[in-house]
Amino acid sequence: MPRDIDWENLGFNYMKLPYRYIAYYRDGNWEKGELTEDSTLHISESSPALHYGQQAFEGLKAYRTKSGTIQLFRPDENAKRLQRTAERLLMPQVPVDLFVEACKQVTKANDAFVPPYGTGGTLYLRPLLIGVGDIIGVQPAQEYIFTVFAMPVGNYFKGGLTPTNFLVADDFDRAAPYGTGAAKVGGNYAASLLPGKKAKAAGFSDVIYLDPATHTKIEEVGSANFFGITANNEFITPLSPSILPSITKYSLLYLAEHRLGMTPVEGDVYLSDLEKFIEAGACGTAAVISPIGGIQHGDNFHVFYSESEVGPVTRKLYDELTGIQFGDVEAPDGWIVTID
Repeated sequence: MPRDIDWENLGFNYMKLPYRYIAYYRDGNWEKGELTEDSTLHISESSPALHYGQQAFEGLKAYRTKSGTIQLFRPDENAKRLQRTAERLLMPQVPVDLFVEACKQVTKANDAFVPPYGTGGTLYLRPLLIGVGDIIGVQPAQEYIFTVFAMPVGNYFKGGLTPTNFLVADDFDRAAPYGTGAAKVGGNYAASLLPGKKAKAAGFSDVIYLDPATHTKIEEVGSANFFGITANNEFITPLSPSILPSITKYSLLYLAEHRLGMTPVEGDVYLSDLEKFIEAGACGTAAVISPIGGIQHGDNFHVFYSESEVGPVTRKLYDELTGIQFGDVEAPDGWIVTID
């Protein structure tokens, strides 16, 4: 392994690794992809990805187990989500087998950069699908690039499994009603930069986005999904057509029910009903689980379990999820893909 990397203090930053995967879509078909050492994409200046946002991406991780083997967590679900996003943007779908194989090849080729077991670090994979070619009118591209690159990362939110506070974004929306909120496209994230910057400047980790139609219901926590835990042993997450369907969230819904005996609920989470939650958190591939200490809305600051301590149910969910990801806990069938 590279000796100049501080594995236990990795941030969430780009690092140029030796290999990435690239495949081209031309004449209505995906050509055979390959690993490359070239980290620069060579595209036309008139590519629709640059002008009209015809691009999509994913995020998933590779984990080193105690025995030294490396495994991916539910990559087929990332592949399916990318397919749904591609369908929304009139892009060709990347076959699930191609997607998973690309992730496996990139992980294996860069195995020296998968952080050691016990450091908390992972290898973050970024699949990217973009429309390219000489197109200047508002129309779908005729050619596409699918690429996967990787880098070792630590915690997305500083402090790891430590409660942090969030600010309700009353004057910003993450996505429009019936827009691309459920698709993983760059435009949704570009729209979040300004409110995120303002929240951080005010001392918060990020913003809480409300539903764009009524501004009465919680939808997302920055670039992660929201969950709340009630005294009635319910695990509740918002349900909306403008929420990105998080693979981590759906994994937690399953684990809450089948491993912790909780009642999983997807439904409306009204801002006026925060009192019913004894714990709350943000979840996603990058964030994993980030406990929410409190939420600021106007002059009101609502504290859940604690501003400084992780709630017991959140801790159990975190241990169960990361235990599966790092190979310490038995995984449900089909959740783990081992790198040979």
